[in-house]
Amino acid sequence: MGSQLTNNSILCRQSLSSGSDFKNQTDLLKPGYGVALAHHGELLQGVFAGDDGRLKRVLVSIPCGIFKSEVRFTPNGSDVVEVEPKWKVKSCRAAELTLSSLGKHKCGGKVLIHSSIPVGWGLGSSTSDVTATIRATADALNERLSPYKIATLAVRAETACDATMFGEQMVLFAQREGIVVEDFRSSLPRLEVLGFNTNSNGNGIDTIAFAPAHYSWWEIEAFRPMVGLLRRAVYLRSAQLLGQVASASAAINQQYLPTPHFHELKEISAQVGAVGLQVAHTGTIAGLLFDPDDPSKDDRIEQTQTLLATLGIKHMWVFQTGVNVSHTKKAANGNEN
Repeated sequence: MGSQLTNNSILCRQSLSSGSDFKNQTDLLKPGYGVALAHHGELLQGVFAGDDGRLKRVLVSIPCGIFKSEVRFTPNGSDVVEVEPKWKVKSCRAAELTLSSLGKHKCGGKVLIHSSIPVGWGLGSSTSDVTATIRATADALNERLSPYKIATLAVRAETACDATMFGEQMVLFAQREGIVVEDFRSSLPRLEVLGFNTNSNGNGIDTIAFAPAHYSWWEIEAFRPMVGLLRRAVYLRSAQLLGQVASASAAINQQYLPTPHFHELKEISAQVGAVGLQVAHTGTIAGLLFDPDDPSKDDRIEQTQTLLATLGIKHMWVFQTGVNVSHTKKAANGNEN
């Protein structure tokens, strides 16, 4: 299999046979549609032992309904998968893998991606594109894939992926293996998140080039009780316990990808009565967490926005987990990507 660049798209060419075979493969197909929401960094990212006793790199994502990727896959009689925008080559690979997994080895088509997810912020733009592409390609074949199957295809398409395909289902996910290490058998307990980009100019980082953290033995041991606290948070539906886990994971990550203003953000969290601070472990966004049932929540968030603005943080938004609607507030001219 190879790829060929054109001016407007990238073509991923498969070794196929005659043109009549292409037509036979595509005659019964229809345009397919897929969508995937972003995530807002992680509650936890570290290492944890799986059932096989081996340490695995794992994470628990925070689903975020204010950003999304939408994909339309249109089959055709060609011998290539074509993607626009052209640089989203992982989605091209995802479409090919999906077609092959569903027995359509001689089918081409066009992947058209519309995404509102900023790149390099730690919102999972790549995995959202890939997940939406897999869903759109399967939809064209009148198939609906499970999150587990999507995860398997996604990690093959992009080497590492987050748990976007599981939506609100809370899982401890091995991002480099595409497997669930632990299913909490529940949605994420409700949180109100005041999110922001810690990079004041709106830039992100090259998440592909970012090297995985090499945790110390002490840090590896610390992740075990953190996962135990997550279990208890789910059982009690406790925003406070979730905040404790997020804050502890963010503190460990500060050794590997320092968050700007981290000390000040911790002070603000304590001052306004937030339940915790979470970060994108490979990105520039962060969030202060609040209990949605706290009657003083709105006042706390308004105070927090004022304090964040003094740090030069301009682009802010507010959302709840478990809710696909949001409201957005910018303390100054934010950078919309």
